[in-house]
Amino acid sequence: MQHTPAVLFVCLGNICRSPTAEAVFRQKVQQRGLEVTIDSAGTHGYHIGSPPDKRSQAVAELRGYDFSGLKCRKVQEDDFVRFDHILAMDHSNLSNLKDMSDAKYHDRIKLFLDFADDPHSEVPDPYYGGKRGFELVLDLIEKASDGLIEHLQKQ
Repeated sequence: MQHTPAVLFVCLGNICRSPTAEAVFRQKVQQRGLEVTIDSAGTHGYHIGSPPDKRSQAVAELRGYDFSGLKCRKVQEDDFVRFDHILAMDHSNLSNLKDMSDAKYHDRIKLFLDFADDPHSEVPDPYYGGKRGFELVLDLIEKASDGLIEHLQKQ
């Protein structure tokens, strides 16, 4: 029996970047007929239970992505066991994730943009910026999602 890969996208509050990554990646995986467990979370619990940021949704929905049912949550201890790929949006959250987890899980924790052919190393936090920041985040997430799918298909 083949193992279904499990991917967790992580940013600070699970309000902008990681739910966008979840929505984009879910759609791209479905379009390719792949089976992947997908979720998102934040390293901090600022917005637990809230829907994703309306600005993130507005920009992504223009490109056809669906945020239905997504609610903010905080990373839990068992996430490190359940997910094969724990993908941080930036270096700060990468460090937070490693601090939160046992060293035996550190090989599962990477930067999401490690899967993108892009000069950016991080998905920048658009929360305090304007529309262009949310569009850049979406551009980067689309690239990294395609690269991650390619990576999963090779495994």
